[in-house]
Amino acid sequence: MKASRANHPDPDNNLPLPIPTHDIQIGHAANEAATRHRFADYRSRRADHTLRRQDADLALFAEFLSSLGIQVSNLSQNPEAWRGITWGLVEAFVKWQLSVGYAIPSINVRLSTVKTYARLALQSGCLTPEEYALIRSIKGFSHREQQRLDQRRPRQRVGTKKPAPVTLTPQQAAALKTQPDTPQGRRDALLMCLLLDHGLRVGEVASLRVENIDLEAGLLRFFRPKVGKTQTHRLSPDTLHLLRRCSALKDLPAEPQAPLLRASQKDGSLSKAGMTTRAITQRVRFLGERLGIIGLSAHDCRHYWATQAARRGVDPFALQQAGGWASLAMPRRYIADNEIANEDLLDLE
Repeated sequence: MKASRANHPDPDNNLPLPIPTHDIQIGHAANEAATRHRFADYRSRRADHTLRRQDADLALFAEFLSSLGIQVSNLSQNPEAWRGITWGLVEAFVKWQLSVGYAIPSINVRLSTVKTYARLALQSGCLTPEEYALIRSIKGFSHREQQRLDQRRPRQRVGTKKPAPVTLTPQQAAALKTQPDTPQGRRDALLMCLLLDHGLRVGEVASLRVENIDLEAGLLRFFRPKVGKTQTHRLSPDTLHLLRRCSALKDLPAEPQAPLLRASQKDGSLSKAGMTTRAITQRVRFLGERLGIIGLSAHDCRHYWATQAARRGVDPFALQQAGGWASLAMPRRYIADNEIANEDLLDLE
């Protein structure tokens, strides 16, 4: 009976009875086990693309520390590597990135990664609460601050990522979807339809198989690895027309598991292999350059799709769902501003 009353007040003096020493030891052992596996548990819950980005962020942080004569082990795997990391080092890392020309959004993302793993290090007992609080207090840069900083620093960017997307007109989008009536041309037209009419990410396009298409129902069912969900899109008229023509002309393989978009050979025919993300990126750039559109990417097509949907008055929640975004904040980043700020409002008068 005494053991069952260990965590209940004493009926005589209303004071809690002491917890047995054995129970305390079990609790400490559980905490230590959770601490040892904190990093692994966190990483097991994250998508592969997130882990790749975080690993790259922390590798750059480690490279910066090395330039200061501070050698650390794997910051993304080993909590012990965070012992000795201070808020001053993190602040210096941010300022160093500014000085060498890294883009402000990239700096903000890396700071967020450092804070995330600093929290894990705190929970693992490798950072003090005081040091973590100071690291957490370091702020990123707002969009307005980004503009001011970019105007002042002589070297503005490191890397090949574009500072702004290439904007397309409806006429240019229509031209990109108009390709020669050859197997390769029809493939290219279908590629551009999937990007411009459906806003698919380049990886999503590369992973499409013949079985993802239901011509009878006019539907496209595909998986979005970035958000871990399967979606169904109703095919746009242009996409459906192209798919039916490709099917009639035997451009599409008979095997359901075969790639929907096949790679080109030197003579312009299509091979059995599917297009890789790199091949799609290169092909979109080439198709853009043929029309005088320099630097076009698959991601630019996704910007175009989101912008056109917003200007047609599509409900933001519907746009978020169709684009496979986790929050409403993301589609807003993809929508281009009008050259005339109130242009869309004039249609309402």
